This record gives sequence, C-alpha cells and structure tokens, in this order.
Amino acid sequence: MSSYGQRLRARQSRIALATEPVADLPRPTPLRTAILLPSGCFLSRSRPNSMETVVRTLANVPGGDDTRFFCCEGADDHDLPGVQVLPEGRDRLRVLIEKLATFRPQIVEHHQQVKQAVRVAAALPGAAHVLYRHNALKTPRHALDAWRYNRRYDAMDGFIFVSDAERDGFARTYPRQADKAFAVPNPIDIEPWLASPEHREPVIAFAGRAMPEKGLDVICAALPAVLDRHPDWRAVLMLADWDHHHRWAAPHVKPLERYGDRVTVLKSVPLDTVQRQMKAAAIALTPSIWAEPFGLTAVEAHAAGAALISSGRGGLREASGPHALYVDEITPRSLTEAMEQLILDPQQRLAMARAAQRYVAVVHTPQRRAADLLRIRRRIVANRTQAPSAIR
Repeated sequence: MSSYGQRLRARQSRIALATEPVADLPRPTPLRTAILLPSGCFLSRSRPNSMETVVRTLANVPGGDDTRFFCCEGADDHDLPGVQVLPEGRDRLRVLIEKLATFRPQIVEHHQQVKQAVRVAAALPGAAHVLYRHNALKTPRHALDAWRYNRRYDAMDGFIFVSDAERDGFARTYPRQADKAFAVPNPIDIEPWLASPEHREPVIAFAGRAMPEKGLDVICAALPAVLDRHPDWRAVLMLADWDHHHRWAAPHVKPLERYGDRVTVLKSVPLDTVQRQMKAAAIALTPSIWAEPFGLTAVEAHAAGAALISSGRGGLREASGPHALYVDEITPRSLTEAMEQLILDPQQRLAMARAAQRYVAVVHTPQRRAADLLRIRRRIVANRTQAPSAIR
C-alpha cells in the first residue's frame, strides 16, 4: 500500500471507531446461502458488470457463512470459492434447480430476475427467497398489473435494494410488500481505486454505459465549449456495452473526433483501465438523466480522487452525500457551466475531491455493507421460521 493509502486508512480507522455500529454478538451458526446471478452474468474478475462488482465486493468480506454462487459458464477467473456454473439455454433452469436441491440452502438471494426467482421459489419451498434488485422494478400501468406483480412478489420473503431511494419507491408502489423491503447501499473496495487528489491531470472523465439514460449525449454536446476555451484540458470517455448501444451512441461521439487525441474514447474496456484513468482525472461526470438506483460509478470516482459533477438523481445523492457538484437540470449549458466552475477554481476542486474520498472511505466500506446484508438475511430467515404463514 502506498504512503498515501496508509494515511487514508489510518484516518478511516479513527473515524470508523466512532461511526461503525457494534457487530451482533455472539455469531450465529453459518447460513447456507445461495447467490443467483441472472442469465448472461459470468462473475468474471477481469470484466465484471456493476452488479457482479457489488456481489464480489460483499463476498470478499470474511463472514463464515457457507455460500455458493451460481452464474453462467464462460469465465475461468471467478476468483471466489463456491462458484457453480450453469449452461446457457433450455437446460439452465433445470441444472440450477438440481444444484440448489443438492446444496439445500437456507436462503436464496436472487439478483435481478423476477420470473426465475418465482419459479425457483416454487421448486425449493423449504428455503427463504430474497429478490436483490440493482435497479427499479416495473411500475404497474393499471390494477391488473398491480395484482399480477403482487402475486409474483408474494412468493418472496424479502427484497433488497441498493439505495433508500429505490426501497422507498418500491414501498410506495407496492405497499403490501413494504414490510419486506430493505436497503443495502453498494460498497466499494477502495484500495484498487485509491489515488491522491493532488496534482491531477487536466482530464475530464466519464465511465458508464453508452446509452441515453447516462447522459452521454449531453456530455458530448457540452464538451466542445470547454475544450475550445481550455486547450490544455482533455476528455476520456469510457463507454461500456458499446456493442449493444453503438447505433445510438456513435453519432453523438463522432463530432468529438475533430479534437484528435484530446478526446479519448475507450469502448468496453477492462476494469483496471477504468481505474487507471479515473485515478489520473481531475474531474469526473455522472450526469444521469434517469434516477440512478445508486450510482456506483460516482463512488468509484470519489475513491479515485476526482472531483465529481453529478445530476443527483435517484440514489446518486446517497452515493456522494454533500461532496459532489450537483446539476439539477441536465443540459449542455448547465454541464458546461459546472465543468467551467471546477476548472477555474482548482481549490474548490481539490477540497471537494479530498472530502469525497474521505466520505467514501468511511461510509461505503465493504465491511459495513456486508454486516448490513448479513443482518437482513438472518432477519428474513428468522421471520420465515417464526411466522411462515404471515410471509407466504
């Protein structure tokens, strides 16, 4: 660990002593826990999606539970014990249920997929079943939708969302399920991201999927004014899922080609490349148009030491606290003005980056979030054991 990292760790430990909740003691018998990733997830260490990053970060906290991870075959760098791979296609669900029946979990944590969760819950009635959502569930269009969705959700013993904003929105939409809904904000393993906010390169960085919801079109429209006024500044756009979204994204990115090597466009790059770029950038952007479930890219930018401009929508304010420059209206003009503000005021930029990095190092630790998740799992299992008729 670098000397900078050691200093930050020491500060984190001092603050954590005053802020961390006391762990539940004594420790109960380990839970047999099955974590089900949706179809298309490989749990690859080198090329994870944001959901897999969250799962891996939580799993790497020592806990003592007997845990199995179920994902699609196609990767050989899981780097986690207990990974069970599943074939793609028609046999996937059958093989999954067979493997689960052999493992006999006490709790099954279903990430994302509702219909699969309902089918697995019916096949394994002896286990508690939790739907872990990394984005919002569908909003019913009419009474029939509400009835149908509630029927599905009745099969679940609990729901976990990645922010208070998502949990509260679900509870408002589905009041019948509100007592079963919990929030565990996403954690971050800060060490791979950690870099000093001092002496940054004059770079504006964006990392996210190349889709409208992330505000990429607004970024591309705002950058020319900034780059024209500040010829020493550059931009790096790290665009995930390019193959799926390139038809929409390419026309927005193309006009930036006139800046040559002052604008770097990286398409679907490995995580270590994103980390390296963020650790050098002075400014990072998360101008999401939609209500972000949490905003893991915002937390990563903070950890890397960049000053962040954010839309603050959905869970983004929970991710950043008071330590981002929030832009309420996402337009090219407002985003340009925000970038100008931070470029012209390096002291504000540095103060923001330092405070945000300290905030993330204390608030979004894997240890804290893993403890929260473990308490929720045990509560759901206990509730089901004590009053199964009230939950099913």
